[in-house]
Amino acid sequence: MIKYLGSKRTLIPALTELGRASGAKTALDLFTGTTRVAQAFKRIGITVTASDVASYAECFAKTWIEIDASQTNQLELTLALAELSALPGKAGYFTEKFCLEARFFQPRNGERIDAIRERIESDYRDTWLYYPLLTSLLLAADRVDSTTGIQMAYLKSWASRSGKQLELRDPELIPGAGFSIRGDALAVAKDLPAVDLAYLDPPYNQHRYFGNYHIWESLVRWDKPETYGIANKRIDARDSSMKSPFNSKKTMPSALAQLVSELNCETMVLSYNNESWLSRSDLLDIASTRGHVEILDFDFKRYVGSQIGVFNKAGLRVGVPGARRNIEHVVIAGERSTVKRMIASVEQ
Repeated sequence: MIKYLGSKRTLIPALTELGRASGAKTALDLFTGTTRVAQAFKRIGITVTASDVASYAECFAKTWIEIDASQTNQLELTLALAELSALPGKAGYFTEKFCLEARFFQPRNGERIDAIRERIESDYRDTWLYYPLLTSLLLAADRVDSTTGIQMAYLKSWASRSGKQLELRDPELIPGAGFSIRGDALAVAKDLPAVDLAYLDPPYNQHRYFGNYHIWESLVRWDKPETYGIANKRIDARDSSMKSPFNSKKTMPSALAQLVSELNCETMVLSYNNESWLSRSDLLDIASTRGHVEILDFDFKRYVGSQIGVFNKAGLRVGVPGARRNIEHVVIAGERSTVKRMIASVEQ
């Protein structure tokens, strides 16, 4: 799985138990990101709909959630990965933008990414292999990047992993049914069929994932956009239409309240960070429209980037590292007996 700000990797055991204890047969993961939570629900037999506004998130969802591994030809995927792995590198858009103009990847890996991405587009675009192969490429690129995990900037000196050779691996598809929908949460939620369980993990601050992971967005879309700035962000990252009410302190509370009220589900689970704009009391108030509410608190080590400090263009530290720990609130709302049963499954 790619390095991802806000990833719920450490929460997966608890969220899996909550999903199992809920008794849900169907679920919605509305800000799915890397699909970690949607995958966890799918693995315990829940039919999941994974949704996100990002193209790379849709790619992951179409790979791990929408495809049923029991209905695919694994040999086809294995052979396609071998064919792509054998391609010689050929410099193109990716090498120019993210290896030469910006130093996110070493050129020899960038050249291979260019060659593999072009072949995926020309030979596999209209096949079931398209998204699994793209996912494999994204994961391979992530393993040889030179960042702290987000693509706002690259490291001053090459990360040791960046010198490794790009390696395509089997993305390991998951048996079971699921669906992928790309779209804004507020636009999508009100039109979706009813589900037993809805999971929400909205953005916590003003930083948009569209900018944080602009390279993955461009690698999936392969639209070779104009770029700007040191990080060579997509030019449309400046477009006001790409702004979300969830990334504004002023609009986030009302946007979340609207979304929660419009969900068509029996039970809701909401993850939220204690360092963001809503207090524990705010979360209780918003979730109370869905019935009985309880909150679980999990203490975790913070994302590594927050512990490094802030550096200027010359590489000099001009800021101080942030706190080393934070609290993840997991809000559960719904019918009282269901909520109590879910809480008990984690607290045992």
